[in-house]
Amino acid sequence: MSRRKTELKAEGFTVRSGMRNSVVVGPPAAGAFRERPSKATNFRKFYERGDFPMALMHDSKGNRIAWKGIHDLLDHGGSKILPVIPQLIIPITNALNTRNRKVICTTLKALQHLVVSADMVGQALVPYYRQILPIFNIFKNVNINSGDGIDYSQRKRENIGDLIQETLEMFERYGGADAFINIKYMVPTYQSCMIN
Repeated sequence: MSRRKTELKAEGFTVRSGMRNSVVVGPPAAGAFRERPSKATNFRKFYERGDFPMALMHDSKGNRIAWKGIHDLLDHGGSKILPVIPQLIIPITNALNTRNRKVICTTLKALQHLVVSADMVGQALVPYYRQILPIFNIFKNVNINSGDGIDYSQRKRENIGDLIQETLEMFERYGGADAFINIKYMVPTYQSCMIN
């Protein structure tokens, strides 16, 4: 009679892992970069009520909807932007927590525009760095290494690592005296752009 040796898969540091025919299985992936599903929103209700800022554009090809996006609102918001900063933090955090790279890139561009859109907005964001910056710390070093190749995402500004660096530098420039300390607390590898 011949016995077949079967390998027993066991987790590390258990009684089974010390057995003769056991193979220790590595730990599961943590999933830090895995996309998370976005939460349901009230988009449909607001769309049907007509609450969205949009206009009907008439041109030679016919009529079409011209959405007035966040950048239009930030360009013309002026002094109305600063009072609504606390209401923007939860949607910004939810967008960053999806870990979808396109969503993060769009959110980073919107944050950059938000910081320069009105006076004191950069300083008003400093208390909320603890909600915003943890995702920055995760994706800060995610750069595309193309070697000698051409990285076309530079033109479109879709390289997430570069966008995070730009955003952190803008946070430091416009965030006042306490900005660097708070950024450094949440993103320890950040180097100041103002000290040099």
